[in-house]
Amino acid sequence: MADQSIVSALVLGVIEGLTEFIPVSSTAHVLLAGHFMGFKSPGNTFAVLIQLGAILAILAVYAAKLIHIALALPTSAQARRFVFCVLLAFLPAAVIGVFAHDFIKTVLFETPQLICIVLILGGIVLYVIDRLPLKPRYKDVMDYPPSLALKIGFFQCLAMIPGTSRSGATIAGALLMGADKRSAAEFSFFLAMPTMLGAFTLDLYKNRDALSFDDGIVIGIGFVAAFFSALLVVRSLLDFVSRRGFAPFAIWRIVIGVAGLIGLALWG
Repeated sequence: MADQSIVSALVLGVIEGLTEFIPVSSTAHVLLAGHFMGFKSPGNTFAVLIQLGAILAILAVYAAKLIHIALALPTSAQARRFVFCVLLAFLPAAVIGVFAHDFIKTVLFETPQLICIVLILGGIVLYVIDRLPLKPRYKDVMDYPPSLALKIGFFQCLAMIPGTSRSGATIAGALLMGADKRSAAEFSFFLAMPTMLGAFTLDLYKNRDALSFDDGIVIGIGFVAAFFSALLVVRSLLDFVSRRGFAPFAIWRIVIGVAGLIGLALWG
């Protein structure tokens, strides 16, 4: 395995961890960076499989809360409703993802121009939503009703188009449906757990015959880098959005999308 692959995996892993839980589309950043770095993985699995590192990061940060919820399930209707809401929000993406997996990976993941355009459009939409005079009705993820969770789940399906951003779609949907900014970001964290784990499992199964030992090493390096960089983001994001909102991320999306189109025009 070439040293260049190791360096690329490390860089892409850091990018994945830093961008997974903010509404800028980690998949778009990893795919575009990989494109310009000349990095290739069988079936474009790298961008999906290293997300496991980000999943473990959020599990580590929220371990105490997850254990508390699990222990409260037998006696707390609130805890049972919350778990049900997360699973309900996960359901639309699970169903659509299984049937659309091959199209997403072989067509959408292979179209960097589309990714850049979606980054720009998504940035504009996120900026507008962030500036709307919305009046939040829900400020605690534990109090989200199932109807709200299901609507957020349908918004999450938009993220199957690379560049949309899973967290961006769920956050935007939650804000429009009456959630405040902090709880919208936190619910996106919890919804990421089954969604990303499901995507990881499906992608690993679909590409089990195409992966080699060297691929495993590269993915492992990206996984570790994603884990540690995601830890930094998860621990600080909620406080950041409470103070600054999502406009900085919207602007970042537009800048990266425009830069990506320029890069594609100049270097292909």
